[in-house]
Amino acid sequence: MSEARKDDQKTDQMKNEGEGNRTADREYREGVRRHVQSGAPERAAAEAEQALEGAEGEELRQAEDKAKDKAKSRKAS
Repeated sequence: MSEARKDDQKTDQMKNEGEGNRTADREYREGVRRHVQSGAPERAAAEAEQALEGAEGEELRQAEDKAKDKAKSRKAS
């Protein structure tokens, strides 16, 4: 295959679809689907629950409150 032909194929594959890029949307949704099916969100939720119920729970709640306060002050600015 000639170099020009290869370049044309690459250009076709990388076309700018503009706003509402269907290819990017499809790839994103597929990635999210695979992530959810992997069970990773459930494991992360269980780990977070254990952390909140454990020794570091109070520290985590204080950090959350601090972050919320910071977000509110940014919004007010």
